[in-house]
Amino acid sequence: MSDAIEFGISLRLLSGAAEEARRAEAQGFDYLLTGEHIAFHGPTANNIVSLAAAAGATERIKLMSGIILVPLYPPALLAKQIAVLDVVSGGRFHFGIGVGGEFPPEFEAVGVPVNERGARTNEALEVIDKLLTEQDVHFKGRFTTLDGVTLAPQPIQKPRMPFWVAGRRDAAMRRAARYAEGWLPYMYTPQMLAESMEKIAGFTQEAERPAGTVHGGLFIFTCVHKDRETALDLANQQLSRQYNQDFSKLVEKYTIAGSPDDCIARVQEYIDAGAHTIVFSQGCPPDYVEQNTRLIAEAVIPAFR
Repeated sequence: MSDAIEFGISLRLLSGAAEEARRAEAQGFDYLLTGEHIAFHGPTANNIVSLAAAAGATERIKLMSGIILVPLYPPALLAKQIAVLDVVSGGRFHFGIGVGGEFPPEFEAVGVPVNERGARTNEALEVIDKLLTEQDVHFKGRFTTLDGVTLAPQPIQKPRMPFWVAGRRDAAMRRAARYAEGWLPYMYTPQMLAESMEKIAGFTQEAERPAGTVHGGLFIFTCVHKDRETALDLANQQLSRQYNQDFSKLVEKYTIAGSPDDCIARVQEYIDAGAHTIVFSQGCPPDYVEQNTRLIAEAVIPAFR
């Protein structure tokens, strides 16, 4: 992956997926992301379906799952889906990985015990890596057995597309160090990012992978407005509703929100802490998303080009 600072935007990619994707590409973002849940507090996308729609509407922008809830899928099925997504996108897919767990009913809905999500994800990543890079795969694990499975087509990107692990805890950092090329934490301060990158460096050495294997990233809720207080209020409104809790004391700590100058200064703090890929997630009400995205593209990102 490039050492240059890259920027992504996370959008809903639902009924207007193609239009949103084309606009993000035209605005110069390097990555386009969406998230997913089977069920949550409101409408949510499915990564594979939404990013496939975005792939057909764009030519250049990289497409990242932000994030796929890996333990909810049979690993071989997920490997097949992301391999085909890489092919139909012309080699533009990046695999964003998470364990979920904040909404247990969706685990119950697919028959996966929520307390197995970490173990299932670790095993799944081993299986998926093999299926994307090898032929005639044999595997016998706790949750998955393969007896001579070969996927075709294989991904365009070789040896496979980049893996990005999301999270906040040491278990996620160890997962990134062992399986991934990118670390994409969320709800993070610059200090937390710097500390996690230092930990990942140690975990990478323990996993006997080369130093610097894991690229530093950040997924962060963002709201830009010419007036700082308005931006903070909009971010608080949206995140309090989205997570069904009071965010009034968390907005300044865990988001990028404020005037363009405020946001530029905050982005620089994260870059200084080790972020090379910064993904802006919509930290504002739906009726402000288009304007927020435009301000990020036109008033914040140019400061780093």
